[in-house]
Amino acid sequence: MTLTAGSVPATRSGTTHDLITALGGEPEGQTSPSVYETGRLVALAPWLDGHDRRVAWLLDRQRPDGGWGGAGGYALVPTLSAIEALLTVLHRDGPAAAPAAAAHRGLAYLTGALRAGAPPDLPATDLIVPALLTAVDRHLDGPTGPPPGLAEWAGRPRLPLPAGLDAARLTRVRGLLATGRPVPEKLAHALEVAGELAYRAPGVRPSASGAVGASPAATAAWLGGPEPGPALDYLNAVARPGPVPCASPITVFERAWVLGILVRAGVPVGAPDPVLTELRAAVGPAGAATAPGLPADADTTAVTLYALARLGRAPGVAPLAGFDTGRHFCTWPGEDGASLTTNAHVLDALGEQPSAPGVTGARRRVTEWLLDRQEPDGRWEDRWHASPYYATYGVLLALADHAPDGAARAAVERGVAWLLDTQRPDGSWGRWDGTAEETAYAVLALADAGRSGDSRITSALARGRRRLSELDGCDGEPALWHDKDLYRPTRIVRAAVLAASGRAGATRTGAAPTMIRIA
Repeated sequence: MTLTAGSVPATRSGTTHDLITALGGEPEGQTSPSVYETGRLVALAPWLDGHDRRVAWLLDRQRPDGGWGGAGGYALVPTLSAIEALLTVLHRDGPAAAPAAAAHRGLAYLTGALRAGAPPDLPATDLIVPALLTAVDRHLDGPTGPPPGLAEWAGRPRLPLPAGLDAARLTRVRGLLATGRPVPEKLAHALEVAGELAYRAPGVRPSASGAVGASPAATAAWLGGPEPGPALDYLNAVARPGPVPCASPITVFERAWVLGILVRAGVPVGAPDPVLTELRAAVGPAGAATAPGLPADADTTAVTLYALARLGRAPGVAPLAGFDTGRHFCTWPGEDGASLTTNAHVLDALGEQPSAPGVTGARRRVTEWLLDRQEPDGRWEDRWHASPYYATYGVLLALADHAPDGAARAAVERGVAWLLDTQRPDGSWGRWDGTAEETAYAVLALADAGRSGDSRITSALARGRRRLSELDGCDGEPALWHDKDLYRPTRIVRAAVLAASGRAGATRTGAAPTMIRIA
């Protein structure tokens, strides 16, 4: 389909220029800080510059109810990490009123949260929660008793594991590390769960940047102390502001998603040649990885292939072959569960290379797999994002653009209807509250997948664009993406908001889309 974006306001054009320029000028990427990861650095690396800033940041981020992090079950992992970090500070440094009071409120919150059912499907939750619960219990029930200011927590029952979790996998991971054998790359991202076994684990190798598993916490656990070298250099760089993200650098991930979102929205961007060259070089025979030290995955591979194809650098789709299960595409071999957005992105990549061997059959299989997983109300949900608006946006557009023979039209119509039905009275969209990010996804999906001339869509887009202009920069920038903790890839979200702001009034015509050219 050919789309016309209309005129992108001058202020938006300038902001897009800045966004694209940053992809080359700040290649490590930009993402929100993580309570979980920052808590792990407080506990593991008090010798790292910025320790006091990290403690203060944790105290400042505690919610009035005593928890930390996102809504509902999303609070469990960050709350456990913050509590364990503050208990470590109290045991290590002695009495301190603010950390003790915060830890007490956190423990009171935690006793209820642990009975609330299984936590959300976040990476390594089944390792992190047992490891941190054991550590918290040791702080409270160890030989010296609870730390100063928390005497009332002595002798209480052990903190229970939430429903659906046990310590079996953590035991196996620690057993593997004890043998010294190589550890699967994906486990390195959460190496900190191994405790003392993480220190210089012989089965783990830092990447060229010095990072272990692209994670500050995993790197600190492996390093163990301020020993000069690439690992310490990495930590000093990523922790300089104080709080740290779950993953850094995110170069390939950020570049692929930003460029893919913009070109898909009808705003193709002439990205700097070095950025495209480096993005192309990131795709090897086995695919592309989100960051050094992580395994190649089908999601990053597919989005990278799609963006490169749309920008005239198509490398083919052969790197996706290793993720094909015969029914759908796994994010990585051995994945627990399956991702709808990964498969939507694979469908996008395959659709840009329709004549490649095996593509026709693969497109049909992926289409059928996605159709089977549409919810009764028309939405889709996925394991890599807290909001169904992200998943629905990705799947709707993949099906609308690349499903063979119009096989998905009825499902697309149901998805569009769900978006129309769930628009809030103020014009926004959102799982918990109306947000700029989720409103952008809904606007982009309606503009590209909705039927031309539908008055409900025209009205929804106008109200969505108006509300988006009000929310942009003013909605508290919530974290909705899944890693060990919820996070916000700032530039990727910004690309979606910019694309939706320029696309909300788009119409389907034969005219060429507006182009923002970056020299």
